[in-house]
Amino acid sequence: MSFSGWPPAALTFYDELAANNTRAWWLDHKTTYDDCVKAPFLALSEEIEREFGPMRLFRPNRDTRFAKDKTPYKTAAAAVTEGRGGTHYYVSLSSEGLYAGSGYYQFAPDQLERYRVAVADARRGSAFAKAVDALRRQRYEVGAREAMKRVPRGYDADHPRADLLKLKGIHVGRSFGAPKWLHKPAARDKIVDAWQDAAPVNRWLDRNVGPSTLPPPEPD
Repeated sequence: MSFSGWPPAALTFYDELAANNTRAWWLDHKTTYDDCVKAPFLALSEEIEREFGPMRLFRPNRDTRFAKDKTPYKTAAAAVTEGRGGTHYYVSLSSEGLYAGSGYYQFAPDQLERYRVAVADARRGSAFAKAVDALRRQRYEVGAREAMKRVPRGYDADHPRADLLKLKGIHVGRSFGAPKWLHKPAARDKIVDAWQDAAPVNRWLDRNVGPSTLPPPEPD
């Protein structure tokens, strides 16, 4: 199956799910999810696999065990793949449209240590800051899931890259909304363009941070 974008019904599906987030409604509309949401993600994965790796589509079910919100289903679909160097590439779709991003969403402790050392280094850190600034000028969203309020211990509070030292991860992306090309094969090119535009930041991260070498956490 070749990728041809997500049909308008995919956005309508999530718009209606937000108002009808029940198992009964989901089962009645599961065919729409399979055909209009899941199938395009799988087709996209096949087309980008050689360059970026196969994408893993997240489950549509929410984990409600410790959540106050007990609605059973996510109101967005998302998939992720990991490049050879450690960068993750991410795509999500909701009733509001498409988002494509890449980077290191959350550093493991060993990654965070390597990141801070590299950012603080005059030569490596300056190059990274320039790459980040260039993407912001292109109106890319550059941010982190979590950031410290103060510069981490051991680094000068007035460090010229204090804003970057505070980050506990970093990703670059763009929210596209729902333009007409979302429903066409051109959506693939827009996603890949966003990933490729972020290459200077991602190459720096792969070279200076890379994958975590820590063992995975013990299951609860």
